Amino acid sequence: MKRILISAFTLLLATTSFAQVDRSKMPEPGPAPKIELGQTKSFTLDNGLKVFVVENHKLPRVAYSLQLNIEGVKEGDKAGTAEIAGNLMKTATKNRTKEEIDFGIDFIGARLSTSAMSVYGTSLVKHQDELLSIMSDVVKNAKFSEEELEKLKKQYKSNIKSQQNEPDAISSNVRRVLLYGKDHPYGEVMTEETIDNISLEDAEAYYKTYFRPNISYLAVVGDINLKQAKALVKKYFGDWKKGEIPSQDFKTPKQPQITEVAFVNNPGAVQSVISVFNTIELQPGSEDVIPASIANGILGGGFTSKLNLNLREENAYTYGAGSSISSDKLVGNFYASAKVRNDVTDSALTETLKELMNMRKGEVTADELQTIKNYRTGTFAYSLENPQTKARFAINIDKNNLPADYYETYLEKLAAVTLEDVKAVSNKYINPMNGFILVVGNKEEIAERLKKFSPTGKINYYDAYGNEATETKLKNAPEGVTAKSVVEKYIEAIGGEKNLKKVKSIKEKMSTTMQGMAIDIVIYNGENGEYLSVIESNGMMLQKQVYDGTKGKVSGAGGSQMLGEEDLDKMKYESLIFPELYYGDEGYKIELKGVDTKNGKDAYVVEVEKPNGDKQTNYYDVESNYLIFSTALLETPMGNFTQENTYSDYKKVGNVMFSYSRKEATGPQEMDLKIEKIEINPTIDKDLFKVEED
Repeated sequence: MKRILISAFTLLLATTSFAQVDRSKMPEPGPAPKIELGQTKSFTLDNGLKVFVVENHKLPRVAYSLQLNIEGVKEGDKAGTAEIAGNLMKTATKNRTKEEIDFGIDFIGARLSTSAMSVYGTSLVKHQDELLSIMSDVVKNAKFSEEELEKLKKQYKSNIKSQQNEPDAISSNVRRVLLYGKDHPYGEVMTEETIDNISLEDAEAYYKTYFRPNISYLAVVGDINLKQAKALVKKYFGDWKKGEIPSQDFKTPKQPQITEVAFVNNPGAVQSVISVFNTIELQPGSEDVIPASIANGILGGGFTSKLNLNLREENAYTYGAGSSISSDKLVGNFYASAKVRNDVTDSALTETLKELMNMRKGEVTADELQTIKNYRTGTFAYSLENPQTKARFAINIDKNNLPADYYETYLEKLAAVTLEDVKAVSNKYINPMNGFILVVGNKEEIAERLKKFSPTGKINYYDAYGNEATETKLKNAPEGVTAKSVVEKYIEAIGGEKNLKKVKSIKEKMSTTMQGMAIDIVIYNGENGEYLSVIESNGMMLQKQVYDGTKGKVSGAGGSQMLGEEDLDKMKYESLIFPELYYGDEGYKIELKGVDTKNGKDAYVVEVEKPNGDKQTNYYDVESNYLIFSTALLETPMGNFTQENTYSDYKKVGNVMFSYSRKEATGPQEMDLKIEKIEINPTIDKDLFKVEED
């Protein structure tokens, strides 16, 4: 079965161009401009609801944004309760059904969303009474049902399952556990088990406990004045009952005394997700916040940051590298991360640590400092064009007990940051010696090389949810099982060599969604190795890739481009309908690595090297012998990405079995492909494969 990338993301790479950055010119620094934020008006209802009003009369619209003032809630073995409760709020109230809520919002052209700690609604001014009637009903009178709870639990479990092999999701989960510990709300991780543990009573308890006016802020922004806002807020939220909120006291997480190297095995992966991180004590609004943001901007806060220039531009280890320094009332954190090829994982970590230590030593130039100051000045000024920003500033001042002029003097404080300040905060908050190095990757290829980063020479292993794990290795295959026999059993399982060789050409129609758009895809494979894919949305061609066996071309909205020699060499092998039929040919190398668990099934892991040197790893279900997963490294003009394909739902077409449900993941892009029709040996006009040079 062919394994060809068809995502819009990958095909558009060939037609995408980027402006070059001129790093030779340094903008001249000027005096910090004075910021006139204007007065944000506010009032407090008798029930404790704090309301902030920002007038903006450019458009006849108004937005109401409610947020809870809580830092976190401990959920234990029911992690996910708050999120599910927040999503359930819009499913019904004591006065309205879900259908009535949805129709009421749609009818007036409004928007309404709910989450674990917020509710947001916006509409035209003339419809705000109806909006507030529905929004306040949701806030005060939400009614949960078992039916809606089960729907949400099913969705959450499906999302968790889809991410169980996603390296970025795994890294995020484990990083949280290591930073904060499972006894801290920030360190809790949702799993299928914790979602199963959530009852209707748990969700109701969260909603009834925390959705209270005395711990809430309401921002009112738009074509409205203070008098109008007071009248409307009192009318719809004045009878909202205050409540007693449980006190929250979470211990500050302890960090390791020396660097801990942590590893999560992702068998077959062709890239590693590396990260270096530690907790910090950095309160919002403290005098270190602005210098720390400047330090992070220089280190990993943008395209021209030190990490990105080193790992991407100088060494070509990654598509992108970055870092973050985050303040928080409970506990903040620093982390730096990148996704890199297996063969350079240790080199990339060496360079990352070098940049971190250089920041601690103050190896920053005046030009680097001024560049990030100029950038932050511009983005701050731009953010003020959004009236929601002013409301957010006012709430932050109240929530964090900041000086009243904190944001008005922001640019003055920004301009005052010195090289010594940057060195001081870097030395204070970037601390890998008392932090963690985490790698999610292929243990067989990289784990041994990571021991040099551990002061004790030890690597601690974890599973995808941050639980301690033993040093995982691929299980040995049963005696007599070889890569050749695994491939032969797969060929037999999907129809046998004789039937597969009768398939000279093929046509597949499939559909998916991308960024909310319905996508239709048609793929043709010709009898002489030709290939054509056409991707459309609503009848409009988004892109087309064609290969006539010798020449190839990709076309899209950005124009068209002939495929180069390297791409043509790839197409020669990728356009094969059943590649396994050729694994015994000269130039192919196949190796059985062992048995691993993939998508809940034991699978034989077979590494394939094609005659052109490209490698991929295939997983064949031990029980059914079907191909269920494959992974490879995709090299593109925008960098290197991991390409992962999942196959399931095999159905017979003629005498051959085909996967009718496929999932393609390339870097951050994912698509669930629904196969609608497969035709074997259809009549194909040979002109379809014609490649005309521009």
